Parts: sequence; C-alpha cells; structure tokens
Amino acid sequence: MMQDNADRPAGADLKTAIDALAPWFHNIDLGGVQTAPDHFLGDYPRSKFAGFAHAVPADLSGKSVLDIGCNAGFYSVEMKRRGAARVVGIDSDDRYLAQARLASAALGFDDIEFRNLDVYQVGALAETFDLVIFMGVLYHLRHPLLALDLIREHVAGDLMLFQTMQQGSDAVAEVPENHPFFVPGSYSKPAYFDDPAYPRMHFIERRFADDWTNWWAPNRAGSAAMLRAAGFDILDNPEPEVFLCRAAPVPYAKFGPAAVYPTKRNESA
Repeated sequence: MMQDNADRPAGADLKTAIDALAPWFHNIDLGGVQTAPDHFLGDYPRSKFAGFAHAVPADLSGKSVLDIGCNAGFYSVEMKRRGAARVVGIDSDDRYLAQARLASAALGFDDIEFRNLDVYQVGALAETFDLVIFMGVLYHLRHPLLALDLIREHVAGDLMLFQTMQQGSDAVAEVPENHPFFVPGSYSKPAYFDDPAYPRMHFIERRFADDWTNWWAPNRAGSAAMLRAAGFDILDNPEPEVFLCRAAPVPYAKFGPAAVYPTKRNESA
C-alpha cells in the first residue's frame, strides 16, 4: 500500500533523518535526495542491479518475497515496484533496519515488513516465500553452507536470487560424480583439485577490503556447487556473482536432514 504523500519525510527533514542514520551502504534516491551519493562503488546497488534485473520476474503480482540481509531495503523496494503482494526484509543490524524503514516510507511503501533476524533464524518466520533474496550475505558468514541449508529447509518456496563475492576463476570445470581417492591404477592424487575452475571456497583468515567479516570468497564453480548441494537448481547465471535458482530436491536427503541444529549449553547446569 502506498503511503499518503503528507505522511512521508521530505526536504530538510528527510536530509536530517538520512544524515542521522549515516553511513549508508545502499545509495537510494529518495525523491531527489540520495542516501550515499559518494559511495565508493558509485550508484550502488542500482548499478549492480542493472546487470541482472532482467533475470528477476518482471511481474511479482500476488507473490511473497523475503529479503535476507536487506540492509537499507533497496531490493525490498524494487520487489514492491514489481508488484509483490508481501515483502519481508530481515537483517541483524538495527541501523540498517532503521535505514530501510526510512527509505521505504520516503518512497511510499509503508507495507514492507522489516524484522531483526539473521539468516540462521529464518525458521522463526514459519512460512515459505515465492522469492527469497539472499545477496551480499554468504561471504560474511562463519557457516555459509548451513545458511543455505536453513533457507532451503524453512523459507524457499520457489525461487531464490543469490549473490556472493567471488574470487578466482570464472570458469567452471566438469567434475566426476564420485571422486576416486587416487588416480585409477596409481597412488597419485587426482589433478583436478589443482584446476582453478574446480569448485572451491577461499577462506580469508583476516580482513578483506578492511572488513574482518569477509570470511569467504568462492570461485564461480564453488558458488554453483554449494547451491546445488543445498537443494537449488540454477535457472540463470546472468553475471558471474549472481544466480537465479529454484528449490529442488536436496541431494542425499534420504540419509537425513542437511541442516544441523547445535545443542545449546544449559547455562543453569
């Protein structure tokens, strides 16, 4: 539902509200006032979205959307622009959520729901969504495959739009269905593990681009392999870092659930 113009922050009041919530990672045009006009990546994420917007359904009428790690809500708003009936944005940072509420209100989308949850808590939503957006989050996680498992188990009803930072080769190698321990007839290790196009996940022990939460950087093949392993078919890969997926049977599900739920210590014991 669009918000009445009289109720939206505007002019000097809007600029003051934007400045109070700085810094912003999403540069969003709020009726001529930009939230991060000096962003080091330029007009981000709009410039990024332009490269793969065609891969997202243009008409989301009647559909539900979950935006995981919504930040300031750029993608949540864009999905409302495409007619989504319900959009829920979650993030674990209260300042980002405040930015998202301000931006969506300023743009007249007062029916986007924003909640403080992280990706490991998606089961608390107790519902599935027609489209899950999971962009710019995986490489910040200590347990990335667990996050994909939880998304697949709890909230992915159909489509997922996925993006992660990648490093290494963009090539994708053909890998065997069953890896032999040695090259047949020898005691040599298979050479494909040294192929730059083999699925791999680079672990960043310390900071990357001055950010200590940048833990992982898969190559393109690694991103695709993780998605398939979590139970997603890849429908489109419009640019190396971005994948449009559909929920599919989870490999090896007959042997038990993929998602692992750790037992919490009893603090009273």
